[in-house]
Amino acid sequence: MEDRNGDYERLGENSRFEVNGDVVPPKPRNGKRWKRIVKWIVLGTLLGILGIVVLKWIGPLFMNKVMVPFIRWETETFSPRSRAILIFASMVVFPIVLLPSTPSMWLAGMTFGYGIGFLLVMAGVTVGVTLPYFIGSLFRNQINNGYLENYPQQASILRLAGQGNWFHQFQAIALIRVSPFPYPIFNYAVVATDVDYCPYLLGSMVGIVPDVLFALYSGMLIRSLADVSQDPADHPALQMILKVAGFCLAVAATVLIGIYTKRRLDQLRERELME
Repeated sequence: MEDRNGDYERLGENSRFEVNGDVVPPKPRNGKRWKRIVKWIVLGTLLGILGIVVLKWIGPLFMNKVMVPFIRWETETFSPRSRAILIFASMVVFPIVLLPSTPSMWLAGMTFGYGIGFLLVMAGVTVGVTLPYFIGSLFRNQINNGYLENYPQQASILRLAGQGNWFHQFQAIALIRVSPFPYPIFNYAVVATDVDYCPYLLGSMVGIVPDVLFALYSGMLIRSLADVSQDPADHPALQMILKVAGFCLAVAATVLIGIYTKRRLDQLRERELME
């Protein structure tokens, strides 16, 4: 700011501004920073207390009253082959009727672990995302008029997937699968955006891998916690602590991946708008 003598005044943090003849002091910035810190401290404390309550009382009660009877019933009622058929069938049918497939992935992790569980789930996912794509193509105009026009924000993401070449469609589909977009609706609505089947299928298979691995790990952890509640002596405490810590890291990684994919989708949308 230039004064009357031609010299420049430097505005610092303690500078005052004159508005209509009144001196207005600058707004303090440290207050907002401290409020934010206090808010995070309070939130962390509440989450810590909630975690202790869940681990000490609610978790064991849930395991003993719900999960242990369910696992025992499942083991006594169905053979491993029957469970594999049920998991595969649910992974195919649930997306068609707009139901989440995560419980089936948990069951696959509890029953078969990472190896067979992953192959079984991915086989079901292949069929489960294919059938809605071709079913939705029969109602393309209704989807375009009924869903895309009523939800413009989701529609802009879907239209982004239908633009560009094969690789662009594959990349957009994979990012949408990783992002927090409702999968069952996406399987039907994507047909209104001119996305080809091959990039849709390959992008779906790549994008859903983090969710599948996380769900399988969750199922394996649920099974381990149920076993510990029945026979703690056979499961060292350090081993369970490491498994819980691994689950927490998986949750953090899932959140970070979701944030990253959302930013990438925003960048792709901005690039399309500029072009």
